[in-house]
Amino acid sequence: MAPHGEAVTSTFTRRNNFPKPPRLSNDTLHRTISDISFQLSKEVLDNYKEAAAAPAVADEKQLPPISEVEDAKCECCGMSEECTPEYIERVRNKFLGKWICGLCAEAVKEEMEKNGGKIEEALSAHMNTCARFNKFGRANPALLTAEAMREILRKSSSVRAKSTSPRDRSGAQKKGGIARSSSCIPAITREINNLTVAN
Repeated sequence: MAPHGEAVTSTFTRRNNFPKPPRLSNDTLHRTISDISFQLSKEVLDNYKEAAAAPAVADEKQLPPISEVEDAKCECCGMSEECTPEYIERVRNKFLGKWICGLCAEAVKEEMEKNGGKIEEALSAHMNTCARFNKFGRANPALLTAEAMREILRKSSSVRAKSTSPRDRSGAQKKGGIARSSSCIPAITREINNLTVAN
């Protein structure tokens, strides 16, 4: 409808002036298939002739054999991975004859940084943690969460027990801590009393 309620009339008619695509004959399709199969068979024959003529060259072009993949189970967390025997041997040489997954390997590396580079201690600490988790955490995830919270609180309470006040025995403030030198309550009280006296 037009803005004033008038009807709009149009002389537009829809026309389909597109020509239909030409139909392909079966002869053309058969000829195309025949040409493709001829080219493929020609390539196969050429490759066979080249391989027969130069066996030494063909050996150089072949890829090295793919070694078999084995399932390896982590001795810490119990997760299985598919690995080549060479990789399994490298990991065992690195971690005292024990095969551990990549995730546990990273955890052992971090543990080594904490304890000064002793791989035996780091590996046993991580294996104990994994054993505790496998016994306790998988069966009771809520209890594991509670245990983790308890450890966090234990660590934070030992940090809080050390005073960050400037009046502590050492007399020096810890880095990153904010120490309060005096209370701000007397200053606020003084300002409130001055406002009430002025009014």
